[in-house]
Amino acid sequence: MKFSRSSTLLLLFGLFAGLGLGLLYSWRISPVTYVDAEPSILRADFKDQYRIVIAAAYVSTHDLPRARARLELLKDPDPVGELSAQAQRMMANGEPDQNVQPLAQLAADLGQGHASSALPTVTVTKVAFIGTPFTAIANTPGLETPTAEELGEPATETLAPPVISTLPFDQTPLAPQQLSTVTPRPTFTATAGIDTPFALVGQETVCDPNLEPGLLQFSLTDSRRDQVSGVQIIVTWDKGEDNFFTGFKPEVGDGYADFIMEAGTVYSIRVVDGGSFVPNISAPTCTDDNGGNYLGGLLLTFQQP
Repeated sequence: MKFSRSSTLLLLFGLFAGLGLGLLYSWRISPVTYVDAEPSILRADFKDQYRIVIAAAYVSTHDLPRARARLELLKDPDPVGELSAQAQRMMANGEPDQNVQPLAQLAADLGQGHASSALPTVTVTKVAFIGTPFTAIANTPGLETPTAEELGEPATETLAPPVISTLPFDQTPLAPQQLSTVTPRPTFTATAGIDTPFALVGQETVCDPNLEPGLLQFSLTDSRRDQVSGVQIIVTWDKGEDNFFTGFKPEVGDGYADFIMEAGTVYSIRVVDGGSFVPNISAPTCTDDNGGNYLGGLLLTFQQP
């Protein structure tokens, strides 16, 4: 069966007209509207914002199971890895530390399976004191005792004031009385505060040819030898500066961080929380089994008292 030229043109016109009307209906007249869409279908940048909101809520509530449940809605194969990677991207883009640290804290706590800080207990107390008796003032020479009318009190029968010695005496404090106590929520084991200094307690030379040359490793622990995540470390040298946080590699340790040193360069280390400062750090030279030299590494251990 043969089609004429006019029939072919009409067929093509019908196809294009149907396609145009379909697009007009689906895009303008009745576009698709997503209702109750799952976070897993969001764009990558919207997923990043979603993680930032989850981390901010976790820092406020320390509710790790709820934060984990919220992250599961994104259906990431590795939620801890995604949090760490996003924090690294934010640091590379110059984001403020206060925006990056909640992500690092949540990633570290998810890696170790429990929250690393506790909600505070608020206790209000008041101490009362016994003031100087008014009658002692009344017996002071040169002062007159005010009448009941002057004090705005109803008139009563006048009684002779008792004789009280005017010798000075110390005020006696009463025992402190607890007025109110806010009952804390169930808490996890608390870690030392960020104001507690980290002292350098160990500096070891690491000669392992299987490690990356010049690897400078950090290990930060609290007074109970528990590793501390989310602590900022700044490394400076004559040509630049770098800063990073512990806890981005939970597979190694929550209080672990590392940095690559160059041969012949002297570095200074500063732990921001607590202000510990370690100068004159450089990569050591190690010798392998064949007598050859290679660039070794260091392990710096910091601990809170």
